[in-house]
Amino acid sequence: MQAFNFKVPTEIVFGRGAEDKAAEKLMAYNAHRVFITYGGGSVIKNGLLGKIEKKLQDAGLFTQAKGGVKPNPRLSWVREAVKEAIAFKADFILAIGGGSVIDSAKAVAHGTANPEIDVWSFWNGTAKLTQSLPVGAVLTLSAAGSETSDSAVITNEETGKKAGLNTPFNRPALAFMNPELTYTIPKKQLICGTSDILMHTLERYFTSVKEENALTDRIAEALMITVIDATRRAINDQTNYDAMSEIMWAGSVSHCGLTELGRCKDFACHKLGHELSGRFDVTHGASLTAVWGAWANYVYQDDIPRFAQFAAKIWGITEGSEEERAKAGIEATIAYFKEIGMPVNFTELGIGVQSADVLEALADSCTAGGTKVVANFHPIDKQTAIAIYQLANQ
Repeated sequence: MQAFNFKVPTEIVFGRGAEDKAAEKLMAYNAHRVFITYGGGSVIKNGLLGKIEKKLQDAGLFTQAKGGVKPNPRLSWVREAVKEAIAFKADFILAIGGGSVIDSAKAVAHGTANPEIDVWSFWNGTAKLTQSLPVGAVLTLSAAGSETSDSAVITNEETGKKAGLNTPFNRPALAFMNPELTYTIPKKQLICGTSDILMHTLERYFTSVKEENALTDRIAEALMITVIDATRRAINDQTNYDAMSEIMWAGSVSHCGLTELGRCKDFACHKLGHELSGRFDVTHGASLTAVWGAWANYVYQDDIPRFAQFAAKIWGITEGSEEERAKAGIEATIAYFKEIGMPVNFTELGIGVQSADVLEALADSCTAGGTKVVANFHPIDKQTAIAIYQLANQ
């Protein structure tokens, strides 16, 4: 193992009925006034929001809720919620939903704790985050891993810029994880979510660190195999507790940092995909699979042995030369994404073939007008970004 720092302070309550313990756990974190964030209203229809509010209120806690979080969560919503949370004098932010709701809750926590600073300043780097409020999450969608991660992504709809913020203050204090709460999600959300989980580890598995990290590799490989297998089972039966519980836990493990120990995350496809989500408002997981094959085919020669190892461990590909195995592993991954109904190019993503001007604009935004390089497995400058977008542009 190579050197690393690792701290995941989130207390996880996992299993059937996990959300029933919310009141006692929040009280242990000295919560008194709980501001609740949620999304499009399914938690109202299924009674989950009311159930949790009642349990908190019965325990003597004050609550106020705000819904309306959208996928690719919007800055304008966050700003409104910050004003409401400040007026409510919130001391704890509780998200009920998936990654977008949790990311929004993190942003609300940062903005409420720093009322004199516009919350976007933390995302665009003009202000440094030094304090926040505690956040809890009742997870209803296994995907982003935001319930344990140090990241949060917000979209500034005025500029079309989707930006991520990594900080220890993004780590939730609590996560309530009941796989049964994910049974009724739409199939598209299921497959986009599991693809995001898979990508969170793929983007850590392929990095610039060449030194051996055997245990980290084996954890990452086991996670990817588990997600692939469980997704296939869940597509056939979303009430399969075994499959849905494996997916839920894999989401948390995949993005908490465990599968990158001893190396560093690359996140090239996330950087490229965020530009697609910001410009076209496409689903996050779909933006990743739409560019992964293009990225892999462009960069695999930088580390053919690594891609060959991936092919062997994940897909059981052991025949042929090292380069043939590497390329076969890429094709097997693309085929898997197609199998489960995920897009692997721009047309399948639903945005169609784009003009050269649009590709350049996407690359410009990704690389700050060509002034910075992103990722590390194969550093991506503006021209490289354009080249990868061109491969996906079919």
